[in-house]
Amino acid sequence: MQITHMEMIKGIQGHGYYDELVVPIIENTAHERELTESLSEAMAAYPKATAVLVRNHGIYVWGDSWINAKTQAECYHYLFDAALKLHQLGIDYSSPGHGPVNSPSSFQSKNKHLSSGLANGVHAPDPSRHCIVLDIEGTTTPITFVTDVLFPYARDNVRKHLSSTYDSDETKDDIKLLRAQVEEDLKQGLFGSVPIPPDDALKEKVIDSLVDNVESMIKSDRKITSLKQLQGHIWRTGFEHKELQGVVYDDVPEALKKWHESGIKVYIYSSGSREAQRLLFANTPYGDLRKYLSGFFDTTVGNKRESHSYSEISLSVGVDKPSQILFVTDVYQEAVAAKAAGLDVLISVRPGNAVLPENHGFKTIRSFAEI
Repeated sequence: MQITHMEMIKGIQGHGYYDELVVPIIENTAHERELTESLSEAMAAYPKATAVLVRNHGIYVWGDSWINAKTQAECYHYLFDAALKLHQLGIDYSSPGHGPVNSPSSFQSKNKHLSSGLANGVHAPDPSRHCIVLDIEGTTTPITFVTDVLFPYARDNVRKHLSSTYDSDETKDDIKLLRAQVEEDLKQGLFGSVPIPPDDALKEKVIDSLVDNVESMIKSDRKITSLKQLQGHIWRTGFEHKELQGVVYDDVPEALKKWHESGIKVYIYSSGSREAQRLLFANTPYGDLRKYLSGFFDTTVGNKRESHSYSEISLSVGVDKPSQILFVTDVYQEAVAAKAAGLDVLISVRPGNAVLPENHGFKTIRSFAEI
């Protein structure tokens, strides 16, 4: 990314307002440790850069102290937002001498209706609604798609997936997580849990025990990271082979587009793994909807029915106060937890959703068009 004549460039180490800031962008990987090679190549190719952006993940920033790195991170956040808004307006932000903008002053004169916004005329979103966090099941997507399509697909293909990928690092990591979860379940005497043989046991015996545990977890609709991570990897194969297609309500794409164009960031928080979430929104009849989403949260941030999970999300999305986040869910207990953390909450009432308690005290919607 190249950008110049933007106020916050002055906050980047060694740069001034008139300098051209260049930031390399690399592709994301399945695991953070796999970024090492491409990060090293980017740093070598751009020795003057103090940051590398990882697409759909975040930015790695460094400086000669924690304070400098933190300051630069805040400046980069501003600059990327500003660059995105200028791009949406059809303005060339990479060079002051090209495109419709010849200087900051000419930008202001040609775009007077934006001149009261941020530096260089970028319009600031309504501070009362900094971002929106959406649940998936019963909110963006029918519950039946998960229960009648995704869950059966994972259950029917778990043995095939484990057998074909058994020696891969990814599956070894999945098995490690499942083993730890099952050991905890056995200690608690959880029905349906069976011991998993050690790694040096016969492959078939290990897979048999894994299949038994996974089938029991799916049947009980367990909201646990080990199951969701494996399911995500199984579903990935289904999407790649065109055996699965993501489903969203008809009002969702237009709302996501509207919020995105208004500068409101939208995040997903679901018990399904982040990979599974990305797969669903990348493969819909309306095309790839990830372009309207700013990030994904799963149970690694915490249980969806515990208020501290929403406090963690508030810290991650960079709002001044939790009330600047609107959380939309179909689950009453999640709404209670989010409200306890200070978030603004709406409950989604869609066909097939669970009946809400009487006098639940929350505002409800039947379509995103109502937000």
